[in-house]
Amino acid sequence: MDSVSALLDSIADVGRDTTRGGYSRGVYTSAELTLRTWFEEEAGRRGLAFETDRNGILWGWWDAGKGGRRGSLVTGSHVDSVFGGGAYDGPLGVASAFAAVDILRARGIRPDRALAVAVFPEEEGSRFGVPCLGSRLLTGAIDADAARNLTDADGLTFAEASRAAGIDPAHLGRDDDTLRTIGDFVELHVEQGRGLIHSDSAVAVGSTILGHGRWRLSVSGQGNHAGTTLMADRADPMIAAAQIVLAIRNAARAEDGARATVGRLQPVPGGTNVIASRVDLWLDVRHADDAVTAALVERIHGQAQKAAAFEGCSVSLTMESQSGTISFDPALQRTLRNSLKGAPILPTGAGHDAGVLAGVLPTAMLFIRNPTGISHSPEEFVERDDADAGATALADVLEDLL
Repeated sequence: MDSVSALLDSIADVGRDTTRGGYSRGVYTSAELTLRTWFEEEAGRRGLAFETDRNGILWGWWDAGKGGRRGSLVTGSHVDSVFGGGAYDGPLGVASAFAAVDILRARGIRPDRALAVAVFPEEEGSRFGVPCLGSRLLTGAIDADAARNLTDADGLTFAEASRAAGIDPAHLGRDDDTLRTIGDFVELHVEQGRGLIHSDSAVAVGSTILGHGRWRLSVSGQGNHAGTTLMADRADPMIAAAQIVLAIRNAARAEDGARATVGRLQPVPGGTNVIASRVDLWLDVRHADDAVTAALVERIHGQAQKAAAFEGCSVSLTMESQSGTISFDPALQRTLRNSLKGAPILPTGAGHDAGVLAGVLPTAMLFIRNPTGISHSPEEFVERDDADAGATALADVLEDLL
């Protein structure tokens, strides 16, 4: 029986980012493909039937005799990461699922219901821009053609990347056959804020996921020579972009409970001695009230238009993804609370595959204490004892649901 930490230690060298620090494990890159192979091997070690479905989701099945897979219990998470991310966001949930299977077997549990460990691709959206892409495809929350045509920073389409990973892009899209096999989904995840940092409990039960979305602001100006163009003669989109970033910060601060972030900015063509012709900014906005999110984005767009016009530029706004605030299934939450008496109830501002799946089936989440309170960063951390406590808590929940 492997501990969670032992499982994570076995992949600790995969996808290390020597430039950013931490890990960069974009979907279908060599690092993520290595982790997909690791998942297959760990499933095999446990006698779980390994499968890859038409959307690239990985499955390790512990089948329950003649009961079949309809209405199965599923747990798991993802193995891709943001660029320069931590070691626990995603893999902790997968390693904990394997450890929970080991614990259940050590307890002599013989399930009456099939149990599966799953890995969803492109949860972070770090390579192709749309978060939870695997679960969105599974549930039909994204159009398959739109997904196929997504491009990464090198211009490679998701269809091309899928094909290179051995997945036929022609078959991407809502999969009702697979959805019918899932009765309940429970995802364990590292806590990505400070909700448990001062708690006596290593484990919390999730309650809600904050509504959030991603938009692209494209500021267009006049590309020109950095040395020959007088300051008074410029229509520089980089100056407008700088003003827009400040306006975004100020707009979010003025709205109680809102978060707004520009974490990526890309000038075109991107030369040191070139005034950019266009600057693209990616905007992440989150709030518990979806109407407030919509109003905040509209307000940001209006301020961006003013900032751009002042510099002789123009700006366009394109939505790339959006999810409303999610409340997890009440009955499933009650089961988790009964299984883990005294565990705190915790909302999260981070998106998860469990949130996407919540639109079509009962889902729930467990969060494991992160003593740094930092995530999407190399400083993300989980104590070994807390990781083991999380796997035990997940096993307790799964046992009560099987």
